[in-house]
Amino acid sequence: MMDKMDPPLLWTAIITPFLESEEVDYDSLKSLLKMQEAFGNGILTLGSTGEALNLDYEELVNILDFTLSQNLTVPIMCGVGGINLKETKKWIELLETKNIDAYLLVSPLYAKPGDEGQYEWFKELMNISSKPVMMYNVPSRTGSSLSLSAVKRLNKHPQFWAIKEASGSPETFAKYVEAAGPGKVYSGDDAMCPSYAAIGCKGLVSVCANIWPKETQRYISDCLEGKLGDQETMWAESANSLFMASNPIPAKALMSELGMISTPILRAPLTHKEKIDGAKLMKSHLNITEWFLSK
Repeated sequence: MMDKMDPPLLWTAIITPFLESEEVDYDSLKSLLKMQEAFGNGILTLGSTGEALNLDYEELVNILDFTLSQNLTVPIMCGVGGINLKETKKWIELLETKNIDAYLLVSPLYAKPGDEGQYEWFKELMNISSKPVMMYNVPSRTGSSLSLSAVKRLNKHPQFWAIKEASGSPETFAKYVEAAGPGKVYSGDDAMCPSYAAIGCKGLVSVCANIWPKETQRYISDCLEGKLGDQETMWAESANSLFMASNPIPAKALMSELGMISTPILRAPLTHKEKIDGAKLMKSHLNITEWFLSK
């Protein structure tokens, strides 16, 4: 299915680091990409964690080309989100000229289309795609849920591969597992993996892995094998600390504090000036680190 390898259990929704000038920090981005590669994690570039909607077109293309120029040995998935079908199709047409392994197709933003509108949207995008497609349910951002009816009608499409499910509800997750048919369903909620593992979860698309790449890989593996045990609460609290403000504000704050990126800068309308609990973030880091070292 993937050009480079079978789909990994863990995909990292990679952040976009910035300099004080608000230009993209390509040195930091290279380090982050190489770190993920070292642990075999798939890369999701230009998703919401990467602030894709706050970047201009030239920046999007430059980040994508830079990522591909690293010749990573792990698969690369690229985010595809929007509201204008013509422009979204043009983005996919550009992606089709690149050495990308998969696409993440987000439910149309803001407009709240119904079953038929979503079916037509995804069908048109899949029909011009030659790569595996992961559909994305994230109602907290898009304003409406991914249509179960549309998924059922599209689950045998040649390009349908998977769903990223981020509703935060085990009951809802189970419905997408059923609707996906032969497709795989990945968790889009780091903290929910223990609950999802028992109802058909096949992996994780993660924010946590930006900071804890090897630890999060062990975490999702333990969840799927039923081995997490009494550390479920610790992991949930640590993962949720990265969402005390809009993603990726807390993640960038912690990564900057740890020296993983040069600044915590974000693109407007997001800002690093939002009030967050830095001590709570550092406690999460120490808890995850100690957990991994004890394994």
